[in-house]
Amino acid sequence: MFRKFAAALCLLFALPAAAQDWPVKPVRFVVPWPAGGLNDVIARTFNDRVGKALGQTIVNDFKPGAGGRIGVAEVARAAPDGYTIGMGNLGPLTIFPNLYKKIPYDAKKDFVPITMFAASPLVLVTNNGMPVKSVADLIGLAKYQPGKLNYASVGIGTAQHLIFEMFKKRDGANMVHVPYKGTNESLPDLIDNRVQAMFDTLPLMLPQIRGGKIRALAVTTPQRVPQLPDVPTLAEVGYPDINVVTWYAVIAPAGTPPAVVDRLYREYTTVAQLPEVQKFLADQGLVYLPNTQGQFATRIDAERNRWAQIIAEQGIKVE
Repeated sequence: MFRKFAAALCLLFALPAAAQDWPVKPVRFVVPWPAGGLNDVIARTFNDRVGKALGQTIVNDFKPGAGGRIGVAEVARAAPDGYTIGMGNLGPLTIFPNLYKKIPYDAKKDFVPITMFAASPLVLVTNNGMPVKSVADLIGLAKYQPGKLNYASVGIGTAQHLIFEMFKKRDGANMVHVPYKGTNESLPDLIDNRVQAMFDTLPLMLPQIRGGKIRALAVTTPQRVPQLPDVPTLAEVGYPDINVVTWYAVIAPAGTPPAVVDRLYREYTTVAQLPEVQKFLADQGLVYLPNTQGQFATRIDAERNRWAQIIAEQGIKVE
């Protein structure tokens, strides 16, 4: 009995000590997307600097597939010791749990949300030949010609799709959804007027907007973005409930020691506010939205509930 008590006591005191000493070896950072894209660039920009602050290398481990679900599941299965963390995104943590019947993790129970360290505004764009100059014009035209206009997305159940479903629910704007595998397919069709409108991330749309190939009508952030100062927010034009960004966050397996979580939060938050990182974000068409751990967790819950409601109400299903 005494030996069991002593062992338990040692474990009790060892846990805070281990957390306090963390990290004593490299940290694995699971990126649930392929190497070479924007997620890769963002992960390296942050993790190189956070690793220096921690005194250990953060190794980016790319686990792409299933819209991010494979990599996120990898984080969920990892030991909660602070040596496996990962990148969390809007889809795997808030939309997909409501869209797919079977998913290899519990988005609410299996993770500790640490912080959102970067975000990409979505921008509503149209073909230049469209006789619309505002969101109201687009909605009005869609109502005047129900089922005649097409809109693109990067897949069923993505935020880019669901915002149009919100338009449809609120305003009765009946447009035809055309899902694509990626922006590399949908953007040429928008320019050629095979689809007339779409939401997509600002980093991907900005060169085409600046080059005059497509027209920007609104952004989805609470405030206007510095890259497009003349483009209003959806809130400004009458949609205060549509506050959507695709975000990049740090998540850890449930049960990760609070001291480790707190340290990660401090370091990623500090790096996000460095002048050179702020410049990097602006150059990429990204923004940093200050958030505490509690605010980020609240945001995830609110977004998960919002998407659940719109998916159920509109009867959206993935075969």
